[in-house]
Amino acid sequence: MRTLLNAVQRVQDGRWTARHARFELHSHFQPIYSLSHHRAVGHEALLRAVDAQGRAVAPPSVLAAATSPDDLVHLDRLCRLLHVANFSAQAGPEPAWLFLNIHPAVFVRGPGLGGQRYMRAMLDRFALPPSQVVLEVTEDMVRRDQSFEAAMAEARELGCLLALDDFGAGHSNFDRVWHIRPEIVKLDRSLVRRAAMEPRIGRIATQMVSLLHACGAMVLMEGIETLDEAYLALQADVDFVQGYLFAPPAPVLQPPQWPHPVIDAVWQRFDARFEADKRAERERLAPYMNAIGHAAALLQAGLPLEACCQEFLRLPGAELCYLIDEQGLQIGHNVTSPHFEARRSAQFAPLRDARGARWARRPYFRRALDHIGRVQVTRPYLTVHGAHLCVTVSIGLRWQERLVVLGGDIDWDIQPALG
Repeated sequence: MRTLLNAVQRVQDGRWTARHARFELHSHFQPIYSLSHHRAVGHEALLRAVDAQGRAVAPPSVLAAATSPDDLVHLDRLCRLLHVANFSAQAGPEPAWLFLNIHPAVFVRGPGLGGQRYMRAMLDRFALPPSQVVLEVTEDMVRRDQSFEAAMAEARELGCLLALDDFGAGHSNFDRVWHIRPEIVKLDRSLVRRAAMEPRIGRIATQMVSLLHACGAMVLMEGIETLDEAYLALQADVDFVQGYLFAPPAPVLQPPQWPHPVIDAVWQRFDARFEADKRAERERLAPYMNAIGHAAALLQAGLPLEACCQEFLRLPGAELCYLIDEQGLQIGHNVTSPHFEARRSAQFAPLRDARGARWARRPYFRRALDHIGRVQVTRPYLTVHGAHLCVTVSIGLRWQERLVVLGGDIDWDIQPALG
């Protein structure tokens, strides 16, 4: 610790710098915001370096210049010391997290090299509570071995939080999340960019956030540069955001600002688009809801199912209708529309005959029985009749002295022009 302290010095503006080999090292900080709280709740420390000629050097190049594994440990610890010193010198009275990147090779060697003792001494020296430190571990470097287990246990024993970085890039999997139980998972920038441009990826990102929450992790969406990406963050229910849209990395901490103007703009866009999307969805669904309700009335009047469903099946994107008994068992065949039959893939032929299939677990079935006589609508889900999203409208009714549910599926991947 003392050797590392000798390598850092305070300059005229009160900030700290450090030297290692041929590089001069500096700290930059990028704020991390809670969209719900409208303010920064933490800052990620980022390394900035220049060579002897004053030219900027990328952080990976600095780390790659380490001459040995021990030199890498020394350099990594020096960077963390520098960041803690600069953060502590500027932090206000309100608690905020400091996100510290730690090299995977250094992280796993920590228990054998007094890593916890070093961290404790460093944090004590600058009066920074361990509870305000978030150690970032790169997602693709997580290994399940004794070294990693011991390093993880030490970090938790010290009182630091763990963040799993770059989730959604490369070979991400939820097994790692279950294994290390991070308090925070950072979604990779590449996933964020694609999700904002492609609705299908956006839906996947939303489900991914939901699964991460179920794993017990808060979710941070990093690399946000546009209002569309920020809107995606709100739609997906992420907990925290980070990116140039809100603030670039800077050598000084961003002052607390409430309300944050960009966050206010994001919420305004969310409110406007949310209401517009809901209105458009209601208008799009209205003909299908009316048609399935009319079909139920015709069914109660004694008409056969095929005749009852013709109005519904003539609507754009309407695929099929079916009848389910009170136990969730399908009664008879599906009644399909001509355009659905024309584009039906032979690849899903094993699922075509649905007679006697049980749909009791489906939300459209349960909701229809709970609200007899009122049309219910599902969220988009993957249909077993093809690799695409569908929405089901359903209604519970009495038919032939028993309770049944009439359902109708709509291809939700198409954008029909109704009316």
